[in-house]
Amino acid sequence: MASYRRVANSQKCVRAGGKHNDLDDVGRDVYHHTFFEMMGSWSFGDYFKEEACQMAWSLLTEHYGLPVDRLYVSYFGGDAAFGLPPDDETRQIWLEIGVQANRILPFGLKENFWEMGDSGPCGPCTEIHYDHVGGRDGAALVNNDTPDLVEIWNLVFMQYNRELDGSLRPLPQCSVDTGMGLERLVRILQNKTSNYDTDLFTPLLDHIHQVSCVDIYGGRKGSSDQEKVDMAYRVVADHIRTLSVCIADGIHPGMSGAELVLRRILRRALRFCVEVLQAPQGILIDSYRLIHRTLNRMENKHGLFPASVAWSLHRDLGFPLDLVDLVLEERGVRVDREELDRLISENHKSQSGPQSQLSLDILSLSELQRLGVPHTNDSLKYQYSLDRDRYVFPACCAVILALYDGHSLRSEVSEGQRCAVILDRTCFYAEQGGQSHDQGYFTRNGSKDVVYPVDAVEQVGGYVVHHVTTSECLKTGDQVELHLDQVNRLSCMVKHTATHVLNFALRKVLGPSIQQRGSHVSAERLRFDFTTKVSLSVSQLQQVESCVMDVISANQRVYSEELPLLSAKTISGLRTVDEVYPDPVRVVSVGIPVSELLNDQTDKQTSYSMFSLCGISRIVAVTGRDATRARELGQAVAQDVDSLSARLAGSTPSSLVSAHCLAKEVGILSDAVDNTPIPQWQRRDLQNQLKVLQRTTNTTVRKLEVREAAVKAEALLQKHGKKDILVDSVDTDSLSVIMKTVNQLSTAAPNAVVMLLAHQVHSGKVLCACQVPKGSASSSLLASDWAVAVCQHLGGGAGGNAVVAQGTGSSDNIIEVLRWAEQFAVQKIQR
Repeated sequence: MASYRRVANSQKCVRAGGKHNDLDDVGRDVYHHTFFEMMGSWSFGDYFKEEACQMAWSLLTEHYGLPVDRLYVSYFGGDAAFGLPPDDETRQIWLEIGVQANRILPFGLKENFWEMGDSGPCGPCTEIHYDHVGGRDGAALVNNDTPDLVEIWNLVFMQYNRELDGSLRPLPQCSVDTGMGLERLVRILQNKTSNYDTDLFTPLLDHIHQVSCVDIYGGRKGSSDQEKVDMAYRVVADHIRTLSVCIADGIHPGMSGAELVLRRILRRALRFCVEVLQAPQGILIDSYRLIHRTLNRMENKHGLFPASVAWSLHRDLGFPLDLVDLVLEERGVRVDREELDRLISENHKSQSGPQSQLSLDILSLSELQRLGVPHTNDSLKYQYSLDRDRYVFPACCAVILALYDGHSLRSEVSEGQRCAVILDRTCFYAEQGGQSHDQGYFTRNGSKDVVYPVDAVEQVGGYVVHHVTTSECLKTGDQVELHLDQVNRLSCMVKHTATHVLNFALRKVLGPSIQQRGSHVSAERLRFDFTTKVSLSVSQLQQVESCVMDVISANQRVYSEELPLLSAKTISGLRTVDEVYPDPVRVVSVGIPVSELLNDQTDKQTSYSMFSLCGISRIVAVTGRDATRARELGQAVAQDVDSLSARLAGSTPSSLVSAHCLAKEVGILSDAVDNTPIPQWQRRDLQNQLKVLQRTTNTTVRKLEVREAAVKAEALLQKHGKKDILVDSVDTDSLSVIMKTVNQLSTAAPNAVVMLLAHQVHSGKVLCACQVPKGSASSSLLASDWAVAVCQHLGGGAGGNAVVAQGTGSSDNIIEVLRWAEQFAVQKIQR
């Protein structure tokens, strides 16, 4: 693809986060969407403004047959503050195409200067707008948020780069990036007054009506849509498209990044489904039911909503706080913001600072035993089953037997406190054997609206201790229902089995001498420590990964069984590595029942079975969707490296600018390889390839810098001859080139003192380099003093030694700076 000069494509676009965010606008009008298909045309150093405008106009008016009297175009009218002139070239192109002058409209940076972020390629754009009404002068309505006169095609002319300091620098090669929304184009071609009236949306709206309890979609908006029913239709139809496309592409609702954006879209769609469309209730609407029940219990229906409920919804169920505010705002209620801020602050402190001590001490354990509190029955944590390829976890109701506040046992703990809760039974897995504890929450019988999040679970002296933050008062004797975070548990189970598989694969590839030396299993990843004389090679890493994949592909059954410790130790080939295990111990085996292992009925040489005591291991690994994503990212990065290698092998850069660009690309790819989660064998392989590419590009850059410096030095020698004091400016943005030019001048004129400055006109920055011959008549002038003085005069700084020095500063008048620098040298030498 690096060789492509002209490209046409269709992109799936989501505008629901970051700089371009349409989420809150969707539903309010008939043309905004969180997801849309962007039809684009691109030029990479090929055609530019004239051809782009001509092709766009031809497609719309000749091929699609849009009436010319319905079209308007806008262009960039300039910005004096940034020193940007009007894009008169584009205006003239439109006039030559035949667009009437009163339909060619200038606009400023906000409307007609496109840039994606704070830095990077950018430039002026020209937009084509369509008037759905027609028969009028609609010029004043362009870019005025009028639903009947909308932009349909944006042609962006990439001719600048926004630098980190905010300045604009012309690009060495101009490009074109155009985009036209499919939804808006279809609306025009089907002669509809709304995007939602096209056949892209009508099937969705019809189905929504079938499962809702409201009237059919009527296309109303604003004040005519008093109950917001039609707004809800549009929100749900749009958001369903977004969710469907994103999930199909592997992006699922989650808690960070793009996944969090998708979660917010899901929540917003859900809110309109439940509250406005009155759709059948599903498992995701508990949050809304909780808000409604809390509102119904409030004595003052327009008072403050309890912050503890809002915070619990957000922290424990992932419900966005701004969505809570939105739901309450429509009922004239607001959250107790002062109390909510306190809860948020306490949460941050508890996460960043030392946790309050909730582990049972020896005195509390003795008191529990004296009171006859029985040990916790945690057998339910293993009593899950597999039903039609889905794990089913049993419900668990329990009784609070004891409460501990970090100091002593208590019969009651008030709202907002962290405490340790001991139950008669639990389905939660406590942190042990190198595996993270389960996550989830309690609800209390008689008050199921209130959620008690479980922060940690540990096992102490036979008791399973649940660390809980109380949303309301808790008492001994309270009956609670335990809600296990099943996704988290399943993720841990997968990583746990993967640990055994990895152990087996390492021993198969590296031999039986491999010793486990530590492990940890969490929902996100597994870690595996083991002894080895040398680090694994790329080939060995590939073999280990391949062996693991073979075992997974075999899709064999996982067996587990509790055995007396002595019986477990009789299993042939099982390595305990001197760890201490409880008695009885749980043994896990893949592919072979534990009973057969006890009877030694397997051929260990040819079997795919892995068995070890649940315990220690480490290597960093991921599984499931994260593993798939890591491989996909690895393939994408590898393709980028291969593409860059091919370009470097194909031709040597002829200019310093292109060589620097290639070197920068190598650096960017190196950072991507170092920081992107990809298979480790592939990371090492790509790092080795990129080191070779880096050496190649660095060598090329140095050669071109020397060549450019020689040209500049020759020109300066012809201009000045062999003067004793040579101060001048050169045209370059490379400090390295300046240094090399100074060095060549000093070689040609060994008795001269030389200083060169390079003025960056677009930013005002000045680069400085100088060299003073050692032991000459000018020994009273030190290069470091000279550079420091000049750069401080420029408001910058410099460094170096008596012979060579360099630095930077800023100035609008390079002539004055050159005069000042030469005068400084003359005064020093004359002394």
